[in-house]
Amino acid sequence: MSNKINIHMKLITERLELKLQTPAEMLKWIESLPQEVRSEISEVWLSRLRQANRADPWSCLFNLLSKSSGELIGQCGFKGPPDEFKTVEITYGIEPQYRSYGYATESVCALKVFLKSYPQVNTLRAHCNRENIASERVLFKAGLRLIGEIEDPEDGLVNRWEINFKE
Repeated sequence: MSNKINIHMKLITERLELKLQTPAEMLKWIESLPQEVRSEISEVWLSRLRQANRADPWSCLFNLLSKSSGELIGQCGFKGPPDEFKTVEITYGIEPQYRSYGYATESVCALKVFLKSYPQVNTLRAHCNRENIASERVLFKAGLRLIGEIEDPEDGLVNRWEINFKE
């Protein structure tokens, strides 16, 4: 894969098609969310999304679609472009009825493969609430390792997970 980003980007896994959304699709989705969920969305990320004039994986999320049924399983993506340390943080969420089937692990692994093709990225990072054992299992199965607890400015005390592609 080249470093040029395809605005019609799709990542394909065994059971999923990860389809990159456009900024307009993302904003429409955000408006459909309950107010208590919208209030948890990062203002920095939302500002970047509103300024985006095309789909790109650093601003927009991927819809996780079942290859067999086309149903929306969840979403995943990046919280922003690579930082000054060449680190990218991921985010993911699976609809409740599709949890415990390995879709989250499959999507995190797809993002990991995608990032390995970018020389601007050395490290994939995820933050997870300490009580979220299911998400911690996802990150472990996807090959990330627990770094320790950190105080996240938006999420409070969380566990940091990482994988360094250059080690």
